[in-house]
Amino acid sequence: MVKRVQSVLKGLPLPEDRTYGYEAIAEEYMAVRSETGRKVVQKWAAYLPSGSSVLDIGAGSGEPLTSALIEQGLLVSAIDASPTMVQAFRLRFPGVEIACEPAESSLFFNRIFDAILAAGFVFLLREEFQRELFPRIAKALKPGGQLLFSAPRQVCSWNDLMTGQPSWSLGDNEYNRILDNCGLRLTDEYTDEGGTHYYEAHKVSEIDHQT
Repeated sequence: MVKRVQSVLKGLPLPEDRTYGYEAIAEEYMAVRSETGRKVVQKWAAYLPSGSSVLDIGAGSGEPLTSALIEQGLLVSAIDASPTMVQAFRLRFPGVEIACEPAESSLFFNRIFDAILAAGFVFLLREEFQRELFPRIAKALKPGGQLLFSAPRQVCSWNDLMTGQPSWSLGDNEYNRILDNCGLRLTDEYTDEGGTHYYEAHKVSEIDHQT
């Protein structure tokens, strides 16, 4: 019997579908993906100096959010586990670095970035994986580095309308606590035109987290 792949996140077993249902609906998702969220990302990216290095977690095909980073003159590296969406990304942005791999075990977290974007991704992870992801994000940010991620403010769970897969939000208080424990400080919050909530934070100290 083939052993189930283990996450680098303290050996926790990863889900069998590491795209969380998105590879199965990739073509449909790309066809209906709107510009929702682009204005929030543009506003956040506008405060980053041109040439800043940004890791885009769960970048998908790169539209509409990765393109907003590129247009701002930022040096983007991207991660997505869906081969179909990564192929589309490479066709759109042939000069932009992207890895087709799950964020939970990505080698990009061995590098240091000026900023990290995780829009539409964090809440796909089970609670334990969310708790393990944020220390890795903090470790991959330089001091003063910026983070923007999306998740509902309330504690809740739901099934995604397109994939049918479950999603989880840990809620405003818990995300604040997790960020604080990682040496990240919440600096602002936004809601886009579709009602998606975003948290903006920055790294205020070097904390050596074991992963």
